[in-house]
Amino acid sequence: MHIRPRRNRRSPAIRSLVRETHLSAADFIYPLFLHDSAEDMPIASMPGCTRWSIDGLVKEAGEALALGVPAVVLFPAIPESLKTPDAAESWNPEGLVPRAVRALKEAHPELCVITDVALDPYNSDGHDGLVERSPEGELIILNDKTVKVLCRQALCHAEAGADMVSPSDMMDGRVAMIRHTLDSESFEDVGILSYSAKYASGYYGPFRGALDSAPKEGDKKTYQMDPGNAREALREAALDEAEGADMLMVKPAGPYLDIIARIRESTVLPVAAYQVSGEYLMIESAAASGWVDGKAVALESLIGIKRAGADMILTYYAKRAAEWLR
Repeated sequence: MHIRPRRNRRSPAIRSLVRETHLSAADFIYPLFLHDSAEDMPIASMPGCTRWSIDGLVKEAGEALALGVPAVVLFPAIPESLKTPDAAESWNPEGLVPRAVRALKEAHPELCVITDVALDPYNSDGHDGLVERSPEGELIILNDKTVKVLCRQALCHAEAGADMVSPSDMMDGRVAMIRHTLDSESFEDVGILSYSAKYASGYYGPFRGALDSAPKEGDKKTYQMDPGNAREALREAALDEAEGADMLMVKPAGPYLDIIARIRESTVLPVAAYQVSGEYLMIESAAASGWVDGKAVALESLIGIKRAGADMILTYYAKRAAEWLR
């Protein structure tokens, strides 16, 4: 045989030379949970993750930044006493997220701080949008009224110093309205990382446990995407791009590598993918049981997401993976 592909695999140096996809700490966005407490609290549903105090959040983000992780995205656990049907706490300028943003930007000006824009942490109904009932008693998620609240929330985060807002609600038209709101208030430089293809997935369970944000009734299938659909993801991504999104996101990542690849081919915008809590917990649980090498599988899953076409990856492994890659 004169053609032997194994010649390109025979040493670490050669494998490094021909490697097509490279993973680095600069590819990661670190999702961080926070609560309004002086104590940092381990999250039972997500071993290895923490609900941070603001002080703890600043320290953890700084350590990740020192390892080369350039960005964090914030997810607040809001007390039940502050959850209301109108989700008014979501735009409170002295609320948990604005205070955390200010603390992060003061301590780490170079850190990219991204905020989640959705109502489920603040809504007493646990949905990403405002809720009402039809005369027949059917639960309805109000699209246009929700978008108005999301605009107030996004503006509140921008005023606190967020570099980017990330609407995860999947309401129609929200990117255009958020862009208009930010621009009209002189926040033209605040970016929008849009959850463009967010599926109604069973992989979100541990996350909802981390924030106590599960819907009190019903599900999210009228606004999150059907897992059987791919062309619809292209439509959603094209709409978000036309409405002014700066980056597009696919969520979850692992079960939707084909969607990442198709959106990557359809746009010139940066594409993000979210390795969600269920994906994380499956690896962690298997590793804790001794069935897999957790480090190897975590890194393999991340390189797979990037190989599919993601420019950046939201992952709970961000800090650990940055250490491993060193």
